[in-house]
Amino acid sequence: MTTALDDLTAYWMPFTANDRFKAAPRMFTSAKGMFYTTDEGRELLDGTAGLWCCNIGHGRRRVADAVHAQMMTLDYASSFQTGHPAAFRLANRLADMAPEGLDHVFFSGSGSEAVDTALKMAIAWHKKTGQGSRTRLIGRERGFHGVGFGGVSVGGIVNNRRNYGPLLPGTDHICHTHLVQNAFSRGQPEHGAELADDLERLVALHGAETIAAVIVEPVAGATGVLVPPKGYLERLRAICDAHGILLIFDEVVTGFGRLGTNFAAQWFGVTPDIMCVAKGITGGLFPMGATLVSDKVRQAFRGDAVHGIDLFHGYTYSGHPTGVAAAEAVLDIMDQEGLVARAAAMAPLWEDALHALRDCPNVVDIRNIGLTGAVELAPREGKPGERGFDAHLHAFANGALIRAVGDIMVMSPPLIISEEQVAQLMSTLRAAIEAVA
Repeated sequence: MTTALDDLTAYWMPFTANDRFKAAPRMFTSAKGMFYTTDEGRELLDGTAGLWCCNIGHGRRRVADAVHAQMMTLDYASSFQTGHPAAFRLANRLADMAPEGLDHVFFSGSGSEAVDTALKMAIAWHKKTGQGSRTRLIGRERGFHGVGFGGVSVGGIVNNRRNYGPLLPGTDHICHTHLVQNAFSRGQPEHGAELADDLERLVALHGAETIAAVIVEPVAGATGVLVPPKGYLERLRAICDAHGILLIFDEVVTGFGRLGTNFAAQWFGVTPDIMCVAKGITGGLFPMGATLVSDKVRQAFRGDAVHGIDLFHGYTYSGHPTGVAAAEAVLDIMDQEGLVARAAAMAPLWEDALHALRDCPNVVDIRNIGLTGAVELAPREGKPGERGFDAHLHAFANGALIRAVGDIMVMSPPLIISEEQVAQLMSTLRAAIEAVA
């Protein structure tokens, strides 16, 4: 039965063509396992893990019980000059999961906050180590780092930037890694490691002594799953080291098993100085983010003379007890069900199923790594994005949630997806692509 709503005007929806949506709403009323249920009673296979976040699937009683118990025991406690044991326990657990050397955790309420925290830390770290001229922040074209002013300033997606004035001063961007000759690569592309050298151009332009940090997504997700070329991240790490620049990885999308490792840094064998996480940390069930830093970064903030406060930064919801309870329950499930190893084992089947769509009409590229993938469609003449959105609508009407980023069909399913469900998802996508040809 359709949910009766008399008026949809009050809710201003994010990243949505509101008038178009409200003329033909697509409403969910429940979710369980790998499926959403619509207000019409139809089941939709979740091909996007909600929004890159529901890695353990939906409707987990264990997490709901943990959240309820926490709310009834300690519903809220500030992290400003007070604490609660579970936050320290979760921080230790994250440090144990993280790449070696990222031993300290700062909690926030989202990926956007985790990124802005990292950017502020980077600038402040240079000031505390006697290099106060290093205030410039370098992002990458087509990068997405949330919607705070810092994240948008280092982000490289034009529609996220164009309406908000000059943004933060002193930011710049290295080039993206999307090369036509890498089309239909399986996993990491062969060509493009040298694109990391674009950072040398900015060093020559601005001077290394002005640059605080470079921030990149190991895999650029929001722009359509751009996988780094072989050797690219290693080269970027080496250039940062050569010039005393901090390297920040935004792992909001890639963290917590998406690539078949805890974090993408471990998959690529490249460790940043600072790492931002969110989304999968609570399986999408409670807003939470975290910024992990190396001991080198952390030590510079010890012993501040002003009331002993290390860092004049934080959030009302930093280390929120309920969020911590959700995270601990989610990580318990991931451990006990072996979901990180499962993602790694499923990745070859996922890759084969995805690349089997190459013969579909208008497919110009397919990209994948771990349990994420993108099928890029040629745009209709003069109407960019229309074909992709129509494919999204067709898939929705026929039993699958698949995200359209312009004309790129993006998928990142929960890590519990089965072989049969992979086949179902790809079959639905094939039908959608053929229908919008």
